[in-house]
This record gives sequence, C-alpha cells and structure tokens, in this order.
Amino acid sequence: MAASPPSILWIVTTQWRAGATGYAGDPNARTPHLDAMAAESVDYSQAVTPHPFGPFARAAMLTGVLSPENGVRDYHDPLPAEARTIADRLRMRGYAAAFFGKWHLYELDPRAALVGPAHAKIVVPPGRRGGFEFWEGFESGFLLNNPWLHGTRLSEPTQFSGYQSDVVCDRAAAWIMETGDRILEAGGRKAEEKENGAGMTGPLSPAAHSPQRPWFCVVSVEPPHPPYDAPVPDGGSGWTPEGIVLPPNVPRGGDVEATARRELAGYYAHLEATDRAIGRLLAALPVEKTAVVFTSVHGDMHGAHGLFRKGWPHEESVRVPLLVRVPNIRGKGRGVRDPALVSLVDLPDLTLRLAAGGDPAERAEFQRISMPSVVRLPRQCDRVWRGGRTSLRKLVLSEAGMPWLYFDLERDPGEEINLRDDSARAAEIEAFRRLL
Repeated sequence: MAASPPSILWIVTTQWRAGATGYAGDPNARTPHLDAMAAESVDYSQAVTPHPFGPFARAAMLTGVLSPENGVRDYHDPLPAEARTIADRLRMRGYAAAFFGKWHLYELDPRAALVGPAHAKIVVPPGRRGGFEFWEGFESGFLLNNPWLHGTRLSEPTQFSGYQSDVVCDRAAAWIMETGDRILEAGGRKAEEKENGAGMTGPLSPAAHSPQRPWFCVVSVEPPHPPYDAPVPDGGSGWTPEGIVLPPNVPRGGDVEATARRELAGYYAHLEATDRAIGRLLAALPVEKTAVVFTSVHGDMHGAHGLFRKGWPHEESVRVPLLVRVPNIRGKGRGVRDPALVSLVDLPDLTLRLAAGGDPAERAEFQRISMPSVVRLPRQCDRVWRGGRTSLRKLVLSEAGMPWLYFDLERDPGEEINLRDDSARAAEIEAFRRLL
C-alpha cells in the first residue's frame, strides 16, 4: 500500500538572513530550535530569494512565477485575483489549505503609514486570499507586538495581545493540533461559498474533511523585520551594540558601524524570540506525518558595504535560509547540507514533490535574481536591476542591461571586489550575460 501523502508546513519569516542562525555559524545568533530542526533537515545552503523585497518575493513564492510576470511589479501591486497559487494546486490533490499571519499581497493605500494599524487592519476579502480555504492573517503594518488578525473565524480585525510571532505560531499550532478538519468544516465552507469559486476549486464534500485528509499550512510572520527596537518577550538574551560581532564588509569607525551595531542588537533579540515561537509550533506537529519548510522572503544588509535594508543584489539581501525536513517515515534528509541552487520561486514545485514523496530539490544551472521596480522608501535599493547567481559567481545588470556588479563568490564571499571592469574577466562576464 502506498504511503499517505504528508501534511506540509511552510514557516516564512521576513528579513532573516541566510547566515543568521546558530547552525549556519553566526556567533551572534541564538536559535536552538532551528538548530535542532537543521540537524534533522536538508539545509539548502545556497538558497536565494528571486526578489529581495516582500511583495515581489511573496508573489513568486506562492505562484512559482517571477515578478513582474506574476502581476506584481510595484510595491503596492496586489496579487491578481486570478493568480494560481500552490494552495490551489495542492487542493486539487486533496489537501486542506490554511494560511496564518502576514499576507502583504493585497491592495495598499500608498498614502497610509506603513508602520501602524492602517495597513494592519486592512480586510483581505476571501476572493483575494490566494486559494487558502482557511485564512487568518493581516495585510502588513509591521506591528511586532499586539497584532491585528482577521479571516475565516474573525470577520472583523481583532487585536491580540502578545508578541506577533507567538500569537501567529500559537494560533497555527492550535489549528494543526485539531488537524484543521473541524475548523474547516465550520468556517472554511462558509468562506468558499462567499467566494463563489474565485481562485478556488468549489465547496468541499464531507468526505474531504476526513481525518486522513492531509493539510498544507503557511505560517508567515514579520519578525525579524524592523522596527528593530520593538520590545521582545523576556527582553532577549541581553545583546548590546558593543557585543555584536560584525563581518569584515561592514565599514568601521563611523555612523554605519554604529547604526549596524545598534540595529543588530535588536535584530538578534527578535531572532531569538521568533525561534522560541517556532519551537513551540514544531512541537505541536505530528512529526511522522508532516514535512516542514523554513525560510525567509529576503535578508537585510545591516551595514554591509555601507548599505541597509533590502532590495540590494548583495548576498546579505538575496540569500535566505531554507530548511526542508521530511517526515521521519521517509528516512531521508537528516542533517544534510545541500548546495543545490534553489530559489523561493521553486518552492511550489518543491512542495509538490514533497507531497508526492519525491526528492524536494532539482538541480539548476543558476538562480535568477532581480528588482523589478524601485521601492521609494528610506535606505532601500535605488535602482532596477536583474542578474544571476551560481555558487561561484554573481553577475548583476543595470536596467539598461549593462554589467553593474560581478563577483567571484568563491574567492570573495564578502563581495568586496567588483570585477565588472576586469579585462581578464570580460569573456566570462559576457558568457554569463548571455545566460540571462
């Protein structure tokens, strides 16, 4: 008899850099729960986001289509109502689909404050929830404490007390422990009827709610996104700016170093607090039946090359953590570091292979990375660019298609030497450019 398909959990964070974990060797990071998960997972150590900015990356991650082809070109563009997501594709295979937390794919008012309740209380209608039959989240707002949630069980935005990662992870854990079935029976069907088929496969039959039905659940949190000075539970482990260990590519002795140290002290406190919340969520899983993916939509420069925030093509911005833990019954992927060139745009196909019991990642020649538009917010990248990356090289082109950056990642992992104008590399650069 063939094994039953596993349930699948995505844990998606925001602004968590690839190297900012204990298992990746960061001397600042205290992430015991993720370290324990890594010991049981495949660590895709070369994983990237295709677009190092939230809406573009989230749209690509859910649809498997790069921006702007997926309909999201500008920061304020919503995911089109007709977009087909991984939730739609898994529901066609008999899965229940649930989403918890930050959405950031609906219509925003560009005049409203980004940080605060205005965007946090935007109501995302059922027809714009990406095909998830159970949905409990918020558009954005960056309220790392006391978040607002609405959705299948909450017709109006409701504020919850506590740290955002704790609230979202704990509510998702409660849904998982009920296997989603009773909640879907009571609330999911009503949401589907309201939606009247938009982006969905139609009302579920009673048999579809049987205990054997596998589920797909996305748990999406904003931390460790700014504001980095937002309070965290228990105050963190007492990081101080002076105690932060900085990498060599952060300029020393000026405002950049001072800002990086101050912000990183808060950043690592948020990492620790979110790691604790993730630990409780993982403890709630039926391990023998659940595949788990942990990642982030993008990283943060944190002073590297004198830059901050995201949108930049450097490793600190485009590299993300990606752990994949398959169910114990599979007997695969225990503490393995895999250098496969995986991108978040590959996650839908990777997840479908998980559902079928296959090996998650496929081998790629290189990874495409880009910023399809300029997001005019402080400190973010100031230009449109596109490029490609292998584990050894990275080429970034300007909007006009001319080389802007070229790095030998093998010899220069900190990207401190731009080889764009090196005549000895001209043929190499041109060959890479033809690939793009």
